[in-house]
Amino acid sequence: YETDTIIYAASFTKVAFAYTVLQQVQQGVLDLDRPVYQYLPKPLPEYDAYKDLAGDERWRKFTARMLLSHSSGLPNWRYFEDDKKLHIHFDPGTRYAYSGEGLQLLQLVLETITKKPLLELMQEDVFQPFGMTHTDMTWQQRFESNFAHGYGEKGKDLGPERKKHVLAAGSMLTTIGDYANFVAAVWRGERLSPKMRAEMLKAQIAIPYEHEF
Repeated sequence: YETDTIIYAASFTKVAFAYTVLQQVQQGVLDLDRPVYQYLPKPLPEYDAYKDLAGDERWRKFTARMLLSHSSGLPNWRYFEDDKKLHIHFDPGTRYAYSGEGLQLLQLVLETITKKPLLELMQEDVFQPFGMTHTDMTWQQRFESNFAHGYGEKGKDLGPERKKHVLAAGSMLTTIGDYANFVAAVWRGERLSPKMRAEMLKAQIAIPYEHEF
């Protein structure tokens, strides 16, 4: 049993990303309730990744709070859609539906505002302060000596997840030890004011039906 074996963190990445975002909000870089398109130099559908949203003006309603709380109306991933295109499935802010796409949009917004790549922001706000020395947002050569294998549903060895692109929604590689450091820091509210920590922990939107998960 080792606490420094590299594991693919998958959607646990979202928590570390969110903690980065909240620190940026605390610093006045971003407002949780300001429509995120206002931070971008051109309309969202003019970005190639969001051209599918042309004709649906609801993209103007997206806020960082909605994207973080999975209430934007965006799907989990566009490639799960029948037509493989991005759609808004309900009015933003009205209900919950898990969305990796929402986190990816917020990554674009944050990188645009700060003019820094997400990896640099997360290193400054999370990885370095909390002693996460075996954590990165993409696969590193130093991980090759000690990593956990993934296995398919039939027991097939899938090897490690060698992520090559930084994805706020799920590319982080970490260890049990590093992630424990992070969780402990979050529990203590480190690097967040009491007001911002309370904002993080308060209920955001009701999930009344089991199928919404």
